[in-house]
Amino acid sequence: MENKNKIKKSFSKIVSIFVLVFLLGAIFDIPVANAATLYFSPTSGSYNVGNSFSLNIYASSANQSMNAASGIIGFPADKLEVTSVSIGGSIIDLWVQQPAYSNSAGTVSFEGIVLNPGWQGGNGKVISVAFRTKATGTANLTFASGSILANDGQGTNILSGLGSARIDIEVPVTGPGAEESETPPAVVVGTPPAPRISSDTHPDSDSWYPNSIPSFYWNLPSGTTAAQLLVGTKPQASPTVNYSPAISSRQLDKLDDGIWYFHVRLRNANGWGGITHFRFQIDSQDPEFFNIEQLPESDPTSPTRSFKFEASDVTSGIDHYEIQIDGDEPQDWIDEGNGIYETSALHPGKHNLIIKAVDGAGNFLTNVAEFFVDSIDSPVITEYPQELQSKEAFIVRGTTYSAAQIILSLQSEKGDTQTYVTTADHNGNFTYIHEDKLRDGVYTMWAEAVDQRGARSNPTQKYTIVVQQPHWWKIGTLTANILSVIIPLLALIFFLAFGLWFSWHKFMKMRKRVRKEVGEAEDVLSQSFDALRKSVASRINTLEKTGKRRKLTAAETRLIRQLKKDLTAAEKSVRKEIKDIARQVK
Repeated sequence: MENKNKIKKSFSKIVSIFVLVFLLGAIFDIPVANAATLYFSPTSGSYNVGNSFSLNIYASSANQSMNAASGIIGFPADKLEVTSVSIGGSIIDLWVQQPAYSNSAGTVSFEGIVLNPGWQGGNGKVISVAFRTKATGTANLTFASGSILANDGQGTNILSGLGSARIDIEVPVTGPGAEESETPPAVVVGTPPAPRISSDTHPDSDSWYPNSIPSFYWNLPSGTTAAQLLVGTKPQASPTVNYSPAISSRQLDKLDDGIWYFHVRLRNANGWGGITHFRFQIDSQDPEFFNIEQLPESDPTSPTRSFKFEASDVTSGIDHYEIQIDGDEPQDWIDEGNGIYETSALHPGKHNLIIKAVDGAGNFLTNVAEFFVDSIDSPVITEYPQELQSKEAFIVRGTTYSAAQIILSLQSEKGDTQTYVTTADHNGNFTYIHEDKLRDGVYTMWAEAVDQRGARSNPTQKYTIVVQQPHWWKIGTLTANILSVIIPLLALIFFLAFGLWFSWHKFMKMRKRVRKEVGEAEDVLSQSFDALRKSVASRINTLEKTGKRRKLTAAETRLIRQLKKDLTAAEKSVRKEIKDIARQVK
């Protein structure tokens, strides 16, 4: 009975102590068992050089709601490198500092907030980090710093522990002539040497390939009777699958992604020879995810834009990004560690960004982003010549930003456009003087400004410029043009008149000469015909006299009549022709 009373008293004291502790905690805000931790999962692993693996960072806050977590993870940069950091599935709602890593410094950092009412639990994923092994040895990962803040309105740091992880990196065995296992089968003298393995599908042991059906070939020395093959994930293994007679090539069945080893040894009459272990790497899948985030820009006229790329490929890692803007030629970009890409200076307006996250095997995941660049103010043209004489200098003045470049465009009537560049002074004033005199015609002019950042303005309105000759020169030119037409015309008229006069003069002289010749011909003809007529008349008289002495014959009588008739007709015809000629030449 007395023992029971002692137990009751002891129990009462214990209860009293707990009540007192609780009351003190409530009064003085003393945390009671509010432990929170940051830790890795998994905490250990064993990989070969060149392997890729992922570690998750978790937060545990089982007894109190948390609203923020931050940390800096340290890793040996000579043994490990980060290929990507993922926030997929994270309990963090808002990142104060986007998770970033530096392979040169060997750090991964993060800082984020869990929005009200916070998060409470045992396994809250914060980030996932993808690593690739670089050298053999032990890689210890630890938290250089960390914090977990309670969702109590005061930001109380409730972190009570930071975890660590250990990664063991083993020696890989790759390519022809690689070392054998620690307990290789005995090699008898006179057996075939370890064969030299080649592959058309996976030629480089250090490269990743998307082909999951590899093929290999090797030479068979004289006297080879059998071959043993094996494919697996162990870098050093003895082949066990026999082929007799020996084969010199093999195409494997489809394999899963990862690092594999192909083992071959040959046999002759003396026994089995040395083993070749050939490493090959397969990554046939696209990256797991690829997110793009445009970073805020305080000045919308800034000609560049920054983007945060976040991509992950567990097998071969993200090798590079292929970036294309507005249909330009794609350019390769390699992430230096922070995942932030900045464009070159762009023209104002809407732009399209097409990005491929390309893994080590050439597989890729595509994402796109659309963004805008605002223009700066256009330059102001304060002075320009609306009309310009062809001998005058073409001068344009205006104002813009300090030290900005002015791109002046001048378009001719034919549509040919020439651009000229001048620079504003520190007050923003600019003057452009054209080196050569402009040819006559109508020109269209406009200008754009480019500030020292490379930000560009929209073009100004278009101005019309008329280039022509001076008035006195125009009058002289017009007179010269008129004279250039009139003088040849007058000369032509003169030559035509002279030609007509000359022709008429020649004609009149010829006519006079013809009239003279006709008159002379008429006199000669008259004289000749009179002589002929007298001669004929004499012959007729002679015959008529003969007829007085004797009777003429009938033939003589007809002859006399015919001669008289012909003489009369001939005289009449000749006289008529002479009159016609004389009439034509009058």
